[in-house]
Amino acid sequence: MKVILQADIKDQGKKGDLIDVSDGYARNFLFPRKLAVEATAVEMNAFKDREALKARKLQAEKDNAAKLASVIKDMSVTVKAKGGAAGRLFGSITSKEVSDALKAQHNIDLEKQRIVLNNPIRTSGSHTCLVKLGHNNNAELKIEIEVI
Repeated sequence: MKVILQADIKDQGKKGDLIDVSDGYARNFLFPRKLAVEATAVEMNAFKDREALKARKLQAEKDNAAKLASVIKDMSVTVKAKGGAAGRLFGSITSKEVSDALKAQHNIDLEKQRIVLNNPIRTSGSHTCLVKLGHNNNAELKIEIEVI
């Protein structure tokens, strides 16, 4: 019997998968616990619609990430920090500060986890960091550090 899973089931499949199971397993275990529904014509159409919607959402996310990557690669962000006379900062610049500056200056809201700083920024001047946007889209962001 063909069923569409409504939840992840160990050794069977993940939620939304179309699998073939024995009639007794479906009637006695899956259906009473509402872990699956029978793959009727109506359910198959709904399953195909959900899959198409999921594919459209994924494509939209990929398009947005690619568009944002092209915008960020030509962008520069200025971060002001306290520092000494030799250009050394009192402390370091974090990805949270870079994210806040990006939001304030360019109105781009990025989570701090997406901004990757290889080494802590402890000097004034120009630096670059990697911004991971997902779906294999990365961009280099230029950061200008000004000492106040």
